Amino acid sequence: MRPDINGLIIIDKHAGITSAKVVAIVKRLCGARKVGHAGTLDPFATGVLICCMNQATKLATFLLRGNKKYFAVLHLGIETDTQDSTGNIISTSDKIEFSKETIKEAFDTFKGSVEQFPPVYSALKHKGVPLHKLARKGKAVSKPSRMVNILCIEIKQIKLPLIHFEITCTAGTYVRTLCADIGKHLGCGGHLKELRRLESSGYGIEDSLTLAELESLKKSGNIEEYLADRIVGMADALPDIPEVIVDGFLEKKILNGNPITNKDLVPVETTNRKSLMKAVDSNRNLLSVLRYDKLFEKYTYCCVFQQ
Repeated sequence: MRPDINGLIIIDKHAGITSAKVVAIVKRLCGARKVGHAGTLDPFATGVLICCMNQATKLATFLLRGNKKYFAVLHLGIETDTQDSTGNIISTSDKIEFSKETIKEAFDTFKGSVEQFPPVYSALKHKGVPLHKLARKGKAVSKPSRMVNILCIEIKQIKLPLIHFEITCTAGTYVRTLCADIGKHLGCGGHLKELRRLESSGYGIEDSLTLAELESLKKSGNIEEYLADRIVGMADALPDIPEVIVDGFLEKKILNGNPITNKDLVPVETTNRKSLMKAVDSNRNLLSVLRYDKLFEKYTYCCVFQQ
């Protein structure tokens, strides 16, 4: 493929590989100059990983903020230091014979806005060092709690000690922390046994392909033809942000980073976060993501894309 191709490719990550490794493989197979991802998945987790190629890496910051949907399995009666199945067992309990009503009541407790303490084994950083690296050196650092929103949580199957469920949540929610908290609420402890991301920022499993499929396409020589219809173009990458088509004069102002006011561009009525807007040219090439400041009646540049 062309090394300057810009856009998103959605990967269905398999277990046992880091998100960084997925990015490296996508970069090699697609021949892109630069690839990044929009939201880390733990090595044991599977599912949707949005990979951004070349200039689309600037869009990752917006995609990171989108809602996520997961399928998860909670294992009751066993607590681990990582809150998932990869950690060391720190406590056990055989008192797990709960009724369906009790389990549902526990899950319902965590619907809506909830307070979470990020796990000490996480990718969050302390003085530039990931917390999981510090924790593995015996220097665990706890981060302050934060509010997250559990938009929907639905129990799919109860086969104790396992509970299968689906959850839709805001960005920054730790499903393994949720599992540990539900276990504590029930009084028996628990950990996340299995995790699969079904959707991220509107992109689902149905939009994805596996690394094995990508590798096979590369070997067959059909990768460019196949991905032509699978790569999400820059202008389409943020469907929740409205777009406006600008003329040649305004296009030059944007590409040169010149100040833009509501005299240049009439604000679009929008309910999206912080009044974001996409500026595209007549060919729907994405020029910039702008934020309108109502107080000062002007725009600020979130990012600009050279054509």
